[in-house]
Amino acid sequence: MAGKRKKKPGNEAEVHNRRARHDYAIESTLEVGLKLHGTEVKSVRMGEVSIGEAYIRATSEPLSLRIVGMTIGHYGPAASRNHKVARDRVLLAHKSEIKRLARATESKGMTIVPLKLYFHNGYAKLEIGLGKGKGHTDKRRSIADREQKRDIDRAMSKRMKW
Repeated sequence: MAGKRKKKPGNEAEVHNRRARHDYAIESTLEVGLKLHGTEVKSVRMGEVSIGEAYIRATSEPLSLRIVGMTIGHYGPAASRNHKVARDRVLLAHKSEIKRLARATESKGMTIVPLKLYFHNGYAKLEIGLGKGKGHTDKRRSIADREQKRDIDRAMSKRMKW
């Protein structure tokens, strides 16, 4: 009898929301689980998922944490037993964390955005960030700071070669 074939770690897709850190000043991050159907898991493993336009809704009454706007493509071999592409999906976190996030989003300008979707020990995990929206000048300042740091690093690397 043949044993189970072990998967190599790092084989699964890792989806980043690069736009989130550009549009929001992230104050804190949190790792939460996702409640997915079977075909959704297989599509996410293949990398057919988009979190760029998604956001998270936290409510204290009733206590829930959901991701809205995340699209997961159809899994081809499932045919008629496929999932809905765009639906609200439940996020799994502790009650105290959900309450803290719900209180934070009630204040003006705070929102919860998905940062990264990945697998950890076979479970789908989502890194979410609590942030405040950046204005146009804040975005320009971030770009200028990043370019300035890049120039300094470039100059230092040239100096180290001497």
